[in-house]
Amino acid sequence: MNKNLMLVIIVILLTGTLDLTGQPVQWRGPDRDGKYPDTGLLKEWPEGGPELVLKKEGLGGGYSTPVLYDGIIYVTGRRDTLEVITALNLNGDVLWETIYGRPWMESFQETRNTPAIEEGRIYITGAMGTVNCIDAETGHILWSQNTHKAYDAGFHRWGMAESVLLTEDAVISSPVGEQTVMVALDKDDGSVIWETKSVGGVRSYVSPLMIEYNGVELIIATTSEDLVGIDPSTGEIFWVLDIVTEYTEKGKRISTNTPVYHDGEIFVSSGYDDQALMVSLSDDCRSASVKWTSDVLDNHHGGMVYLDGYLYGSNWLNNGNGNWVCLDWDTGEVMYEEKWHNKGAMIYADGMFYVFEEKQGYTALVEPSPEGFFVKGSFSVDDGRGPRWAHPSIYDKKLFLRHHDVLLVYDIAAD
Repeated sequence: MNKNLMLVIIVILLTGTLDLTGQPVQWRGPDRDGKYPDTGLLKEWPEGGPELVLKKEGLGGGYSTPVLYDGIIYVTGRRDTLEVITALNLNGDVLWETIYGRPWMESFQETRNTPAIEEGRIYITGAMGTVNCIDAETGHILWSQNTHKAYDAGFHRWGMAESVLLTEDAVISSPVGEQTVMVALDKDDGSVIWETKSVGGVRSYVSPLMIEYNGVELIIATTSEDLVGIDPSTGEIFWVLDIVTEYTEKGKRISTNTPVYHDGEIFVSSGYDDQALMVSLSDDCRSASVKWTSDVLDNHHGGMVYLDGYLYGSNWLNNGNGNWVCLDWDTGEVMYEEKWHNKGAMIYADGMFYVFEEKQGYTALVEPSPEGFFVKGSFSVDDGRGPRWAHPSIYDKKLFLRHHDVLLVYDIAAD
């Protein structure tokens, strides 16, 4: 067994959790799949929900996800015409705050870009396309590059919501437009390592995904028109799949979700009654094709989770309503479609789903099963205002919820 893997297993067995300081802390968990590695968590919640251990207000409006790195919480928020990242300890004491950009000042102005943190450095994109590298201890900006401006990229209707991806050497940014799809910036100084050719379109709202299949690494990028497979070492485009022309009735696609990957297959879902797609990679990852489509799991922007041969998430009935759905990963067969308050975000840890409903803030612990949506405890988040679009996160046996400018942290440890 690999020594590093053995060490990780020992840490989990001894502590019931995993120290993520040696790997990126980022959007939707270590692998961007909505799965968090904490163990030893409650399997049922008491009436009223788990214990609230921290409530912090005034962090600025945001839909981005709070993250925890080396015992420090990092969260972004919009304050008037500025985007601010705040570092605070688990007692709620603010350690520093740094202005890193200017918000999208048209519709939905709240911050949407979740920090990626690795080896003491924070990488975060501002809403207008500036990629920043920030010292995690001091909050000092080490370098900045506005890739959106440099590559004359195009914004979609509601701006952009990309959370940067980290590779071994690079920070990945997606200034989609007439010049490129994606660029790789050196982690140390922000210089350009590579840039792809253009395939047309403008930015989507999707944060890219890194996968590996048959020993081949691949970045999965999403533009307003296409799904794109890119070599992370060179920027070479392996394939481009049109996800609009044959699979939408409106002739456009409002892509919002990081795709879900498993064993050479990629699930793409966009809401708004657009067909969701199961895409299969060739053995050498040099081509991709649609295996099946779904008219049921058109996830709006709450994310989905693959687990044990099934795909879970919520669908879009209209902008204010949606049901909870389970599909068979191989066939797309609908295992269930159930109403539970409304659509929302979903993540997974230690054998359970965590659901954050977007309209009234109902938060649930759900037992995964293709047979139904089995709630094992719930409560409602009333603090904050506006839609509850920030995805939850789990670190150090704690559930992190964010609603507008309010951060809520709950103890979900089983002992």
